[in-house]
Amino acid sequence: MNDGGLMVRSWWRDRIDYDWLVDTLRSHRALGTLQGMLGGAGVVMLVITVVAAMSPSGQNGAVGLVQAGIVAGLAVLWSLRWWLLSWPREVESLIWVAAADLAITANNILVQDRLLGAMGSALLVTTGGYVTIFHGPRYLLLHIGWSLLSILLLSAMLVCGTGHGAGDIGLGVVVVLVSFVVDGFILPLVQFCYWILRRDALSDPLTGLMNRRGMEYYLPRFPRDKGGGMYIATVDLDRFKTINDTYGHSFGDEVLMRTAQRLRASADPDALVVRTGGEEFVIVGHLRDVRDAVGERLRGAIETMPDLPVPVTASVGIALWADTGGDPACCNLLQLSDTAMYEAKRGGGNAVVVAGERVPIRR
Repeated sequence: MNDGGLMVRSWWRDRIDYDWLVDTLRSHRALGTLQGMLGGAGVVMLVITVVAAMSPSGQNGAVGLVQAGIVAGLAVLWSLRWWLLSWPREVESLIWVAAADLAITANNILVQDRLLGAMGSALLVTTGGYVTIFHGPRYLLLHIGWSLLSILLLSAMLVCGTGHGAGDIGLGVVVVLVSFVVDGFILPLVQFCYWILRRDALSDPLTGLMNRRGMEYYLPRFPRDKGGGMYIATVDLDRFKTINDTYGHSFGDEVLMRTAQRLRASADPDALVVRTGGEEFVIVGHLRDVRDAVGERLRGAIETMPDLPVPVTASVGIALWADTGGDPACCNLLQLSDTAMYEAKRGGGNAVVVAGERVPIRR
């Protein structure tokens, strides 16, 4: 239960990187297809609005027809925007979702047949699906709140009005519960499963650490507001090919898994620990002190791994960024730490080299 609670908290805190997601879809040439589908949804909304305005059960009177005209115009703009322009930035995307939610609710409130209006609340699931994929759990919660408030209002109007469902409290309760199941359970479930799959794609299957793609996703978003600066450490196991050739790949995998555990335990809880490939690892963390001996801590954690038939050591390269009010170029720090690691390896291994220092720290 505690593990489940930790997982849910991680899901809640892990904000979807909208730009990264859009870039990923663009790299797979999927944006054009998605834009075509989203523009088509606007056409469907236009047809629904026009047909409802022409029906005796739909909007009528001056207010209803004006509202229908506004929503129809919004639907046309929605379709043209998705079909003719590039994919929107995150803020614009959220504005369009909010406008669509308002338009759907306005349509449902102003139709003459209250049962039709209550049924129309199902359209809010479509915008909820978009939020589920592109905007994460926090914005999804706002959408769910709006959807439930809308259906509660529509159900009250259904029960208290005239025509279909008038006075039928049971029908009103059923309508609310159906909407609650779809909006309050199904959409968060889909979002949570989507998050799990995305997290799995960003993880190394052997060690459970982030993989290189995960590092590329999280490194630009690594918080740098804790003061003291940050470090990037590149750790490479020494003579790992010999270990594999002598003891077999199963033992090599065991060494990699133990190394991952030791690095995770010796790094700070908020550090990023990554297996970038083979026997190479990267650790990104906050520098508590300019003299922080993080490199030696990581090197020692590997050298002292117990219950192994052969000593395992590592070469460690460190790149430091002291917080001077600027913003570090993470790609440069990563390159510096990688260069420093190779300096340590050329010196014989089992050493730490800090970028900018020419002499390895040997133990």
